[in-house]
Amino acid sequence: MTSTAPDRDRTDPLAALRTPGEPACDVYLTGTVFLDIIFTGLDSAPVRGTESWARGMGSSPGGVANMATALARLGLRTSLAAEFGDDHYGEYCWDTLEQGEGIDLGFSRTVPGWHSPVTVSMAYEGERTMVSHGHVAPPQEHAPRCPPRARAAVASLAPGVDAPWVAEAARKGTRIFADVGWDETGRWDLAALPDLAQCEAFLPNAEEAMRYTRTSCPRAAAHALAEHVPLAVVTLGSEGAYAVDGRTGETASVPAIEVAALDPTGAGDVFVAGFVTGTLADWPLADRLAFAGLTAALSVQEFGGSLSAPGWSEIAAWWRQVHTYEDQDPAALERYAFLGPLLPGSARPWPLRRAVPTIGFGRSA
Repeated sequence: MTSTAPDRDRTDPLAALRTPGEPACDVYLTGTVFLDIIFTGLDSAPVRGTESWARGMGSSPGGVANMATALARLGLRTSLAAEFGDDHYGEYCWDTLEQGEGIDLGFSRTVPGWHSPVTVSMAYEGERTMVSHGHVAPPQEHAPRCPPRARAAVASLAPGVDAPWVAEAARKGTRIFADVGWDETGRWDLAALPDLAQCEAFLPNAEEAMRYTRTSCPRAAAHALAEHVPLAVVTLGSEGAYAVDGRTGETASVPAIEVAALDPTGAGDVFVAGFVTGTLADWPLADRLAFAGLTAALSVQEFGGSLSAPGWSEIAAWWRQVHTYEDQDPAALERYAFLGPLLPGSARPWPLRRAVPTIGFGRSA
């Protein structure tokens, strides 16, 4: 594995809030880790009966590892509970996350004889197409007590699925943030998301939000969702994001940052990680949206879902770079001025390539 390890002196956005006796874990996650193989540089979608050549390729841990890595690189103490195969793919993913990213895998396990799930992602025209393969891991006889006490947890909601750990975490005082996937049942019924009642924030994309609320406008959908969850955040793609705080009535809207997208894999996970970071740091709602959008924008300029997530050095490098633009809008710079006190004094050259073409190379950093 030849990816570059993240900053060891990275910014701690919660430094001013940490107290004795606080949870050792900032954010807890659980889910499936995939080995992601990403092809980029395709001019168009693959055509049936033909062979397509990609100009770029990357490999990295994927699935729930996307968000875990994004959180860890933003300075949050992250704990992940997941199964790993005992094949080379599983070893690669485990080492990358634990040794390379500093993620706590104390609640994870290696499953003998189980092969790692794999996703092949093809990025083209700003979109992606994915093909995945995997099997459900066999049950664990003596599962560790989950979840640990944590400031926050991120859950992926699914229709008809009631994850007991979500309610247990909420009872411990953990703040639950949730995203959601496409409803294959086609019912789009909020009542079919039982864990939504435990959540502090719900972060669907515009299409999901409108389908769940039977509205034709993403902003109207956000207001409708705020009647079911304290904080509704709807991502609007190239138009940015919109949020409604149902407790106070506050709204916030932040435009997207225009970038040349190389690979959109994992951008939604990075957005959630940025928003969780800002929320735990007690930033204003608009700052949280701006930060989440910035981190997502930086991530799509790199290969890979997890290995493209930016750390504070990349954010600092971006901040320095945008100040060099002669035609930069002062109002746009002011929107991100809140980052100033958090940025490290040094920054790596930007953009930084982290994902590698194959896992077959040695482990040199």
